[in-house]
Order: sequence, then C-alpha cells, then structure tokens
Amino acid sequence: MSFDVAAEAYDSFMGRFSMPLADIFVDWARLPTSGRALDVGCGTGALTAVLAHRFGETEVAGVEPSASFVDATAARFPWADIRHGTAEQLPFDDHLFTATLAQLVVHFMTDAAAGVREMVRVTRPGGVVAACVWDVENDRAPHAVFLAAAHAETGGSLEAPRIGTRRGDLRRLLEGAGCRDVEDGEISVTSGYRGFDEWWASQTLKVGPSAVALAGLDDDGIARVRAATRAHWPDGPFTVTGTAWVARGVAP
Repeated sequence: MSFDVAAEAYDSFMGRFSMPLADIFVDWARLPTSGRALDVGCGTGALTAVLAHRFGETEVAGVEPSASFVDATAARFPWADIRHGTAEQLPFDDHLFTATLAQLVVHFMTDAAAGVREMVRVTRPGGVVAACVWDVENDRAPHAVFLAAAHAETGGSLEAPRIGTRRGDLRRLLEGAGCRDVEDGEISVTSGYRGFDEWWASQTLKVGPSAVALAGLDDDGIARVRAATRAHWPDGPFTVTGTAWVARGVAP
C-alpha cells in the first residue's frame, strides 16, 4: 500500500482521527514510565507526538517507509530519532526500547508476522509491545462509507481482509511473536466535519486505500459515488466515529 503523498494530505484524510486515537491508544497500552519508545510506521507523527510528551523527545524513535512522511516527522520532532525503513527490518539493535508501538500500521506491513516479531526483538524483556488497526471487518473504519460506495460503483472484487483488521488478529500476532500476558480489545475516536464538502474533499486526496477507490471511474461514476455518500450524511456539521482493534503484550 503506497503512502507517497504529502504529509498535509494524510493529516487531512486520517490525521484528524490518528491524532486523538494516539492518546487513547497509549493510555490503553499502559506503557512503562521511563526508557525509550519506538513508533513503528510513524507516518506524520501522530503517535510520535504522544510518545514524545510521555517519554521526552530525545527518548523517542520512529521508523517509516514513506520518505515524505520521514521528512515531515523529523522536522516536527528534530530531537527524535526518525529513520527511513520498514517494520520487517527495523533499523535498531535488539532490546533497545521499553515500549514499541504500531498505530494503524500492521495491516499495511508486507509480512505482518515478521513485522511484529521485529517489534518484539527490539523491545527489552518486560517491555510493552502494542498495536492498533481499524476494524475493517465490521466496516467501522472512519473511511468505510467512502470505500463501500466506491466499491459498489466500480463493481470490483473486494480486497481480501488484511491481517490485523479482524477481531483477534493482533492478539494472535503478538502471541505468535512470543509475547506474554497478551490482552486485546477495541478503542474508538470521533472527529467532526463542518459539512459534506469538507468530508468529501478529505476522502478524495488519494491517501492509502482511498487512493485507488475511484480508479477507472469517469466523471459520471465519481458523481454517483459522491451522491451515494452524500445521502449517508446529514445536512450541516456531523461527526464520524472510527473503531480500532487494539492489543498489547509483554516482551519475553
């Protein structure tokens, strides 16, 4: 999945959810109060910001495969250790962090099991490893309405569910990577829009899964998707809720 877009586009599309989600996620994960923390797939820095506040910016690291996101996050957090890389080959030594987290990332890993094993590898024994991913299984991701309408118009086959988007996936990944005392659950966050036009504009910025949702549609087809989604939302301001699966474990 490509996120080769400007940081501003991602923030408009998903940042309005990922930023408040990061606070809830970190609270739920019950992290250690000291040591170093790693943000795997740090994107534009939503989770990095929360970790920097809790641990101190010099004690936070991040890794991200999108060069534009690396640049944006490094600029926002100049004292943090932000590196270009992938979850499957984290560019860090063994047992370096007391907390290693991945927010809205596991389902985009090329090999989720390998990525989570790497998260465990770089975490000190007794440290916390945690992840969260939108609940795509039950259409509870914040962009679910847009994707459903676009799919109905294109008539294409549904993409196979990505690992992490279904109940129990994250628990199984953490347990498979050797974590003990694994817990899982769900967390939710809500964001408001001034009206439909603002919502539609954010959905069509070609970020992540939405980048290909309208591929192949002509102007009339896109207009039908717009009309279908417009019928879903009320007039005037409205809110959208996203719900994510979440899991935490203790590194062996």
